[in-house]
Amino acid sequence: MVLLHVLFEHAAGYALFAVKEVEEIGMLLPQVEESVLSIGKFNSMVSLAAFFPFKSAQAALENINAISEGVVHADLKLFLETNLALSGKKKASLGVSDAKIGAALQEELNISIQTGGVVAEITRGIRLHFHSLVKGLTSLAASKAQLGLGHSYSRAKVKFNVNRADNMIIQSIALLDQLDKDINTFSMRVREWYGYHFPELIKIVSENSMYCRMAQLIGNRKELTEEKLESLEEVVMDSAKAQAILEASRSSMGMDISPIDLINIERFSNRVVSLAAYRQGLQEYLRSKMSQVAPNLAALIGEVVGARLISHAGSLTNLAKYPASTVQILGAEKALFRALKTRGNTPKYGLIFHSTFIGRAAAKNKGRISRYLANKCTIASRIDCFSELPTSVFGDKLREQVEERLSFYETGDVPRKNVDVMKEAVKEASDVAAELKRKLEKKEKKRLKREKKLKKLETNGEANSDAEAEAAEAENGAEETPAKKKKKRKSEAVEAVAEQPEGNGMEQADPSKKKKKRKSDADGVEVKMEEPEDNATEQEEVPKKKKKLKTEKVDGEPATETPEMPVSGKKKKKKAAE
Repeated sequence: MVLLHVLFEHAAGYALFAVKEVEEIGMLLPQVEESVLSIGKFNSMVSLAAFFPFKSAQAALENINAISEGVVHADLKLFLETNLALSGKKKASLGVSDAKIGAALQEELNISIQTGGVVAEITRGIRLHFHSLVKGLTSLAASKAQLGLGHSYSRAKVKFNVNRADNMIIQSIALLDQLDKDINTFSMRVREWYGYHFPELIKIVSENSMYCRMAQLIGNRKELTEEKLESLEEVVMDSAKAQAILEASRSSMGMDISPIDLINIERFSNRVVSLAAYRQGLQEYLRSKMSQVAPNLAALIGEVVGARLISHAGSLTNLAKYPASTVQILGAEKALFRALKTRGNTPKYGLIFHSTFIGRAAAKNKGRISRYLANKCTIASRIDCFSELPTSVFGDKLREQVEERLSFYETGDVPRKNVDVMKEAVKEASDVAAELKRKLEKKEKKRLKREKKLKKLETNGEANSDAEAEAAEAENGAEETPAKKKKKRKSEAVEAVAEQPEGNGMEQADPSKKKKKRKSDADGVEVKMEEPEDNATEQEEVPKKKKKLKTEKVDGEPATETPEMPVSGKKKKKKAAE
């Protein structure tokens, strides 16, 4: 008898197991836990009822995303409707490991759902012996499927993270706070170190970064003269202070310092100055990011305080979900719990205390203005989180409202109503949004024109390259034609030499001599080339025959005999044979 069905979600697919017997009372006893660990005993309790493998990795990713969000996927619904008895007198009971997906299944399929307790223990055993319970699935294949699905799921979560813009703000504000601490510590070290040589400078220059620049500029105080007075004024931005530094250097009580120590002090002060310069650049970066991500919050309370609120909440979305009472004391959790424990007064403000409004308010009005400011911060964060086009119009209007409320606490002037202010803000925001859309359309048109121009240039470049290639081929062909003509002439000459009859056309081939066969480039005729001795004799015979032909063409003129050239012994034998 099946007491319960358990749904198990694996990277390979959905599996439905039928639970035959289970020890619910002694579930946590060591004997029962050991029975879960052994595959033989576990098979007697649980058996595989149905298995639905995923068709592809994309389908597996879609199903796991739906399960993580507590949504019933179409594949899961079809699988359960097919394999569970959803109608009849005895309805099936389904056990799931996640209560969120269990509630969704109960609403979708109208079946009883069990979570925790026995189901958790059975799920643990199924997870351990899954590759043994499903036929055809090995442990290696199961681990590969889990690894692939885990990578794709994590990649999708990182890629489609809605808080990816907030993360940069969180990291930059954390680095900014760390830099403030480091610069303060390093500046105190420079003050103490350089104070041995020039102790009077500490009282004249109080700012940390300016003191480090002065230590870097002055160096040895004995070498400070009136020639450096202008450079001192550039750093201190005050002629009186520069003159005081010059006079103090002449009558200083400080000890003498060696050049090596002075070099080390200058290096360290240079590092501190570079850190201060980097901090200013980081603050500009934070300001630009806040104007993109949360412009209304930045306009209302400032970039640094707004970034600290986002960082403390975890993201802009979390900050938008908080009520105004939580935003008011955000950052003062220790004081709140201490007050609740000791039954004392709860804190009136947290991180928003660093805004200028609370500092400008009177002592009796600090709590009231902090509550009002927290209310406006909540509105601004929600507008920034859920608006499509980021504009600072609402933030400016909310800031005006806080200013009016502050003046109302001090002078009694009645501020404007919230409805009227929001109507003005909505009107201005619509105008700004229309302007932004128009600018975006212009940018898009310019981009399309630029792409068209680039395409035209590419096509023209390809055409020019084709024309250049054709011209180069034509030039190469023109260069090759005389070479071909020369080759043709040579081949014709070789053919003529080969076809010449010696005497009456009867050749006596010497079997001891080797002959080579070659094919001419023009006509492909086989030409038999003799050894160098025969070539020499043939070259001697060719001019003789030409001279004989010339003498025969002359009308009535007797053929003149050409003087005989020295002939080899083989030629004499051939002539005798003729």
